[in-house]
Amino acid sequence: MTDSSTDRNERAQLAFARLLPKLFRGGQAFVGVEASLSGLSGTQAATRPTGLPHSVAELVAHINWWNRWMLDIIETGQATPYPRHADETWPEVTEDDWGRIRNDFYELLARIDPHAARPDLASPVNHDETIGELLADMALHSAHHFGQIVTVRQALGAWPPPGGGDTW
Repeated sequence: MTDSSTDRNERAQLAFARLLPKLFRGGQAFVGVEASLSGLSGTQAATRPTGLPHSVAELVAHINWWNRWMLDIIETGQATPYPRHADETWPEVTEDDWGRIRNDFYELLARIDPHAARPDLASPVNHDETIGELLADMALHSAHHFGQIVTVRQALGAWPPPGGGDTW
C-alpha cells in the first residue's frame, strides 16, 4: 500500500469511528434513542396500534435480542446459534416488562460504547465480518427499528416525546 492510500484508509477509519456512536445514539440524522424512549408508560410501550405489527416494547425487545447476539460475537467470538425463524427474535412482552426491556437496552448500549471507540475496527471477528462491519450492522438495524418506534409513538399520540423531537 502506498503512503497516500494508507493515509486515506486511516482517515476513513477515523471518520467511521466518529460516526459509529452517533449511529447508536442518534444525532443530526435522527432523534436520539434516549429521547425516543422517554416518557412512555408500560401501557403505552406495550400497546400495538391498530394496523401496525409491533409495539414499542416489542421493537426494543427485538433490538435487544440482536444487539446481545452480536455483542456475544464481538466479545467472545461465539454466539447462540443463528435463529431458524424471525419470530425467535421477537420476544413476547407485556406492559410489566417495559422497565426491564428499556433497562436492558441501555445496558447493551453501554456495552456497545467501548467497542465503537476501538482502534481495531478493521479486525475480523469471524470469517465473514470485521468488528466495524458488525457494529455498523447493529447500528443500522437499531436505527431502522427506531424509525418504527417513532411511527408507533405517532400512532399512539405519544410523539413528540417530553424531550422534544421532529414532528414531521
